[in-house]
Amino acid sequence: MNIVTEWKQQFSSYNSNIKLFFITNICTQIGMGIFMVIYNFYIRELGFNENLNGNIIAMTALASAIILIPAGIISDRLGRKKVMLLGIVTTACALMARSIFEMESFLLIAAFIGGLSNAFIQVSAIPWLAENSNQSQRVHLFSYHAATMMVANVIGNAAGGLLTDTFSILLQIPQIWSIRITLIIASIIFFIGILPIFKMSEQTKVKVNSINKKKFSIKKAWNQNRKHFKLIALFAIAQLIIGFGSGLVIPYLNLYFADRFNTNNSTIGIILSLGQAATAIAMIIGPLVVKKVGEVKAVVYLQLCSLPFLLLTAYTESLLLASIGFLFRQALMNAGNPIQASLMMARVDDSMKGFANSVNQMVFSLGWALMGPVSTSIVVIYGAYWGYAYVFSITASLYLIGSLYFYFMFKDRARMKPQQTFAKIS
Repeated sequence: MNIVTEWKQQFSSYNSNIKLFFITNICTQIGMGIFMVIYNFYIRELGFNENLNGNIIAMTALASAIILIPAGIISDRLGRKKVMLLGIVTTACALMARSIFEMESFLLIAAFIGGLSNAFIQVSAIPWLAENSNQSQRVHLFSYHAATMMVANVIGNAAGGLLTDTFSILLQIPQIWSIRITLIIASIIFFIGILPIFKMSEQTKVKVNSINKKKFSIKKAWNQNRKHFKLIALFAIAQLIIGFGSGLVIPYLNLYFADRFNTNNSTIGIILSLGQAATAIAMIIGPLVVKKVGEVKAVVYLQLCSLPFLLLTAYTESLLLASIGFLFRQALMNAGNPIQASLMMARVDDSMKGFANSVNQMVFSLGWALMGPVSTSIVVIYGAYWGYAYVFSITASLYLIGSLYFYFMFKDRARMKPQQTFAKIS
């Protein structure tokens, strides 16, 4: 009860800008959760092979990788509110286009535009929350933000499968139109997220940033922050390795359950939504692990513990075991993400935090962009069992390499600022 009271007090202390953003975040995440859980099936219903799914994922991720750093700079210059408005409108239009178009070229173009525009929302969210809060609020605030995204995705994933099956089974609508109507509904829900932004008031932070930019010089920044650039690069390499592994598996989990177990859309939506719920719970457990073993070891231990469950999912022929393996892998692997972000934010200079965040997101998106076509090609060549078994095994190997790299690169750096590190996550 003390914990619940503390969280309630924290939430009541947030200003209206933060509370309005949470409404926006819920709408966009529910919309995206619905969209992503069934979109792969839409491509299949149109008669395209699995390679197009891989290419669409790659185009979306590549667009994000290209624009993330410029989007962060634009967000600093124009202000968060304008950039979020632009991002939501354009992304909603791209989602709607992907729901209606049937030509392969149009689907790829819409996916690329959606990847570009969604990046503007990504890079503005955390800075907006930071600029509207004080240091004592941010630990709880960022946890709220992560948990809200997970819960909204749970709702979206479950709703996506249920809506599709309701239209096709109960209302006897053809499967392709059931999926298309659901995708259109998802696009509309995503677009509704724009409404709270109109009530937000931009802070004067942007003016301060514009003054700082007049003094900014790339050469000067490099000379003054060389060690921080090196640190950002080390974090980016770790994130890139994990991104390669994630890009092989995560975008195609719905196809995995459908192909290997012939599972219906509702069941897939429920399984994926439970994975998001398990992740939200694991993010609460993560700080407890940090208190026991420290940040670096906590990240590594959680990631390594996820590997047996990933391999279980790879080779089992039981839907129950596959679901259990998926839930534990999802929870354990993602529980380390906020800890890793906290570790980076604690060591990177304040003037470079936004840049560091953009670089990390960029390289992760790059991993998805490069590995999407690889994953679908392996499944097409080797089939629903061995194809996914090989893909999941490669991902496990990359996760292992990424975890060991992270440990050996940062185990000594973890001792540099123990007091600051503890304050970040406690």
